[in-house]
Amino acid sequence: MGESKMLLDVNEKPSIGKWLILALQHVFAMFGATILVPILVNAGAGEEVLTIPVALVSSGIGTLIYILCTRGKSPVYLGSSFAFIAPLVAAYAKGGISGAMTGIMVVGLIYIAFSLIVRLIGKNWINKLLPPIVIGPMIMIIGLGLAPSAIGQIGLSAGEAAIEWKTVVVALVSFLVTAIVAVKGKGFLKVIPFLVGIVSGYLVSIALGMIDFSTVSEAGIIGVPNFKIPFVHYTPNFGAILTIAPIALVTMAEHIGDHTALSAIINKDLLKNPGLDKTLLGDGIATFVAGIIGGPANTTYGENTSVVGMTKVASVWVIGLAAIMAIILGFFSKFTAIIATIPNGVLGGVSLLLYGFIAVNGLKVLIENRVDFGITKNVIVASAMLVLGLGGATIAITSGDLSVSISGMSLAAIVGIILNLCLPEDKKETKIEENKVESQKEKVEA
Repeated sequence: MGESKMLLDVNEKPSIGKWLILALQHVFAMFGATILVPILVNAGAGEEVLTIPVALVSSGIGTLIYILCTRGKSPVYLGSSFAFIAPLVAAYAKGGISGAMTGIMVVGLIYIAFSLIVRLIGKNWINKLLPPIVIGPMIMIIGLGLAPSAIGQIGLSAGEAAIEWKTVVVALVSFLVTAIVAVKGKGFLKVIPFLVGIVSGYLVSIALGMIDFSTVSEAGIIGVPNFKIPFVHYTPNFGAILTIAPIALVTMAEHIGDHTALSAIINKDLLKNPGLDKTLLGDGIATFVAGIIGGPANTTYGENTSVVGMTKVASVWVIGLAAIMAIILGFFSKFTAIIATIPNGVLGGVSLLLYGFIAVNGLKVLIENRVDFGITKNVIVASAMLVLGLGGATIAITSGDLSVSISGMSLAAIVGIILNLCLPEDKKETKIEENKVESQKEKVEA
């Protein structure tokens, strides 16, 4: 892929001072997204499902596992995945903490199984199973399905008794700052717009007297995170796995996309060396371990890929130190207590943009891959997925004491894959559209 132009290559170790600074940049890059996942899941469930300390620890441990599995050849940071927010809320409603955590562990096992298949027969079959016409709508459903949560946090949902002006103000500040930094930010600031938005909204909240710091003063400096271990705190429950498991297909596609992007940045084909089988294995074991200790499912972080591109530092040593820092942060109770005081309005303002970003990324997948909606099959696949995913459709299967339900994104993903594989191609339509494209090219050239 050409000669590397990185300042620090994958296996190069920087000097101590530079090492610390570069690692801190990766911590800040992942931090906003990592803390948001447990906060948003808990807000959706109305109870504590995930905790910020455990999310930070599982993020760090997961990244170290990934580095080991890829033999230090891939500078990727793993953090909490937004794709699992709504499925985790649904799984918790159905099976409690045991249903949610069992689902996450199963997702890790699916990754591991896919890594073994890739090792045996290659990766070309993945494109047939998960083409852009399936992946695009799946990502759109993730973002659009979460939209009501953001509106509720701001206090603008239909049926609200009264609008709380302070909440709206901090939401507006958080939204505008995030948007401005995303558009106008320079250098490292442009990589962390959501973190900057959260901090700005939080400062305004303090000025408006919206923060109660009593829980912070009561918290100790150091504390063990509230890990949730199977057979210690709960018995695994497989009744909700179909609510979560199919989302692994979305994050696998994201995994491949992020590794492809990072490969272009560092001029090394990571899908060949260390290989997609090893990167999927690392991600899978990391997610399985996250489920074992009560953390959210892991995913590759585009923010950290951006840091690599910006700094031209691809050192796995830097990524590894960032992971260790994240683990240490998880044990600072005072720090995580401050995070827990972030008001809903701040989260709502940031989420308004965040969920929109996710949905638009799904649209980008369709546009960048030139998915042709002049072909009826594509229209049918996308239409069915969007309506099922956003319409709240649920299929329940009951057999004796076992009850399994498939709903929302999971149902949409399964239906989309089946429709795309089973619906026949209309060769006439395909030929007509190809002729149109050729005609347009000739006009442009003329």
